[in-house]
Amino acid sequence: MSAPASTLEDAIQAALATVDDPEIRRPITDLGMVKGFTVADGTIRVELLLTVAGCPLRDKLNNDITAALTKIPGITSVSVDFGVMDEEQRKALQATLRGGGPAAAEPVIPFAQPGSRTRVYAVASGKGGVGKSSVTVNLAAALAKRGLSVGVIDADIYGHSVPRMLGVDGRPTRVEDMIMPPQSHGVKVISIGMFTAGNAAVVWRGPMLHRALQQFLADVYWGDLDVLLLDLPPGTGDVAISLAQLLPNAEILVVTTPQTAAAEVAERAGAIALQTHQRLVGVVENMSWLELPDGSRMEVFGAGGGQAVADSLTTTVGASVPLLGQIPLDTRVREAGDGGEPIVLAAPEAPAAQALDKVADKLAVRRESLVGKPLGLMVNARR
Repeated sequence: MSAPASTLEDAIQAALATVDDPEIRRPITDLGMVKGFTVADGTIRVELLLTVAGCPLRDKLNNDITAALTKIPGITSVSVDFGVMDEEQRKALQATLRGGGPAAAEPVIPFAQPGSRTRVYAVASGKGGVGKSSVTVNLAAALAKRGLSVGVIDADIYGHSVPRMLGVDGRPTRVEDMIMPPQSHGVKVISIGMFTAGNAAVVWRGPMLHRALQQFLADVYWGDLDVLLLDLPPGTGDVAISLAQLLPNAEILVVTTPQTAAAEVAERAGAIALQTHQRLVGVVENMSWLELPDGSRMEVFGAGGGQAVADSLTTTVGASVPLLGQIPLDTRVREAGDGGEPIVLAAPEAPAAQALDKVADKLAVRRESLVGKPLGLMVNARR
């Protein structure tokens, strides 16, 4: 004997509510994607609205919906008919993702809002070639491995390399004026390289760089992130200045190598915090030494640069700037990055991976908001 219609419909609704959109990571029922469904002789026909025609993840949606609905007793087959949202429906979805309300369609930078609990780390270096991008992607993967919600902005517009290092080969999906970032290894990623043809060079001046960073922050749907990392270009140019304007609460993480020349330049990159009034969270020394087969260490780039930068910045800003870690040289870091799987995932037992994991431990703290919390202040009544 089959279940009453209302009970069966409730079961179908409940099953559909367990299916998340692969890009947005929210139930398809909450996103207005389920246009309707019919049931006849044990077969369910679901009408599903995609955000854009030719959605690359429609097969996954079909499989997930089928798996969820066939668990219902009495259901023998599932058919999913795909349609496409019209402009009004996409605008409604955009408003839903931005929190609803009359101003929901207006893009804002969520990480710059007073109630934001997202820790924003801007990974900076004084010069190129110190492994800043490798440090960024490995910290992102290590933080995601801990169950945190993590995003990465490849803000190194001219030298973008984060997508390759994280194994991201897909392109973002656009919903009206909102961009859905691709994901890899549990990390959401956006990069200018996703919008250029092939390996084309980006030749932009300051205002365009500022606008690109602003769009990455405001127009991309990041969801509720615990941590956002920005891979900055080397030096103290336009992007660093724009970041200070758009995200004054961002914390700067300086990457250097041990050699004196690199350390001196890294100090300049960190000292920009004096002008932007941003917090320096610490220093990471990369390529610290090469471990030899006999157990000894070869200090290929010298020694002491990371600690020297940390000490100098501590004096400059008048607050503690710790050396968060020293990452040894390891060819597997390069190999894993070229292969699209960070070393903290590909070879977690490697000394470099363990050192990066320890740095991630120190950064894996979600910002606590004071919004709505009592401060415990005592007020004396006037007499």
